[in-house]
Amino acid sequence: MKIKILILLIFFASLSVQLYAMGFIDSSETEILTQNNEWILCITDFDTSSLPAEKINISSVVTRKMVEKINTVSFRTRVLQEYNYYVNYTWYQQRLNASRSLSVKLNERSNQVYIGESNWRYRQNITRLDADIERLRSVLQEIEDNTPLINKEPEFNLTPSNLNLIFPQSPAAGTEFRFCNEQKADAFLSGSISDFHGRYYLTIKLYTVYTRSYVWEDNIIFSLDDLDNALDEITRRLLSVLSGNRPATLVIRAQPDDTLVLINRTFAARGESETLEYPPGVITVSASAANHESLTFETELFDGEHVEFNIYLNPVEYAQIEIFSNKEGSVYHGALYVGEAPLTLRLPVNQIEYLELETIDQWKSSIIFQTPDNSDVSQSIFLQATIPLQSGRVDRDRQWFYWVWGGTWITGIGAWLAYNTFVSADTGIRINYAQTGTYDENLYNYNMNMSDLYTGMLVAVGVVSVYGLYRLVRYIHTSNKGSTPIIKTGGN
Repeated sequence: MKIKILILLIFFASLSVQLYAMGFIDSSETEILTQNNEWILCITDFDTSSLPAEKINISSVVTRKMVEKINTVSFRTRVLQEYNYYVNYTWYQQRLNASRSLSVKLNERSNQVYIGESNWRYRQNITRLDADIERLRSVLQEIEDNTPLINKEPEFNLTPSNLNLIFPQSPAAGTEFRFCNEQKADAFLSGSISDFHGRYYLTIKLYTVYTRSYVWEDNIIFSLDDLDNALDEITRRLLSVLSGNRPATLVIRAQPDDTLVLINRTFAARGESETLEYPPGVITVSASAANHESLTFETELFDGEHVEFNIYLNPVEYAQIEIFSNKEGSVYHGALYVGEAPLTLRLPVNQIEYLELETIDQWKSSIIFQTPDNSDVSQSIFLQATIPLQSGRVDRDRQWFYWVWGGTWITGIGAWLAYNTFVSADTGIRINYAQTGTYDENLYNYNMNMSDLYTGMLVAVGVVSVYGLYRLVRYIHTSNKGSTPIIKTGGN
């Protein structure tokens, strides 16, 4: 009797499993399948090129200890922008793969029609291909209608090479996204270690795929004695970013309505935004709009904080600037061609501007000026075109001045030596006369020669000094002639 009851129980259990598999039995505890269930970080080899050879080994010590501490992170909480990125990326890949599969089947059917076979085989192949095409179209439509479900708290892991304590070279600027694809990582951590007055200066920064930019940077100074404490402190701040924690939320309201707002150099909103999520940390907000003054500022977001930014851009006021010149020519505002002189420009008020004039016969003129403070004031600027200085003329005049200046020192020292020699000889004559009552003819002739030399050196000092002044004036004139004047314009 017991054996029969056991057989019946086994039969009903088996029947229940089959009915559940066929869909006749519903279960409210069906597991929800998500995609992108891992978040992979790659730690690169830190740059130690500025360290002396005996200190380079500190890099491997730092990276190994970071691996130990980062391995304590078990999962990551995705912020809204990151979640949306992976949704769109996965959706795109699914649609692309389904479209390719459908395209292959459509081409196969076209080839089948083109080749042609006996009636029974032709109909059989066409029927099979039509069924496959219909199935693939249903799959593509299902993908179009259903947004993929991405794991909001994926498991956190390091790349296999990092787990084996192998750290690849940090990518060059502009190749970061490709590097992440090659490493099959969602982000990478790079850094540098340099010497700071006998201590170490560590800088690390985090690049994420979903922003295609560096989203976090930090630094710390330490010595070998406090290495563990320093790494504990900086990795504590890093783990807060890696794990995600509770994101900060913010809303942007900008005027005018077409204001472009960037956060960390990534598009955030145009005008007014929905609620945005960002990981805690310092962010850079930039706002710009046509005919308005741009605005950039930094602020720090905290865990779970809600922030509202009300941005008002001031409209740019313009003043009329009339440009005249002594010769007709092309006028450039900075490097931008704006017309032929004479002309009138509308430029922002209270700004430093640069204008350049170039004539058809290569005469030139340039000027730096400040626009008026009031848009109601009209300004006039005159550009005096002249023949450009020959190449190297300023250098030649400067070298001449340096040579003459050196000659002034040499002749001055020669005059000083001649004077002291003359005085010594004159003193010797006087002493000899006091002792003997007569003049020594040789000493007297030598004294007269020193007197003539001293006089000649004084003349040389005077001539070189005057010539030096001439060269100084010429050098100042030449260098000023080739420089751009800076003026503050007056109103009309």
